[in-house]
Amino acid sequence: MSSRFTKVDGERLRQLRRERALSQRDLSRLTGIAHDSISQLETGKRDAQPRTIRKLAEVLGVEPIELMKED
Repeated sequence: MSSRFTKVDGERLRQLRRERALSQRDLSRLTGIAHDSISQLETGKRDAQPRTIRKLAEVLGVEPIELMKED
């Protein structure tokens, strides 16, 4: 896979989304990221481009690094 993609910490993404009382559909609407993509990010079935991580982080009010999975 291209190095332009980054592993997302799906559990952390889900936790942050729930703490803000957002459904996956809410987060999709706020970020412009497809609902299916958010679901796949949360379950670890998909990696993300940096711009996707930045959009999610901005809406969730965290730094992008908080959404990245440590190797």
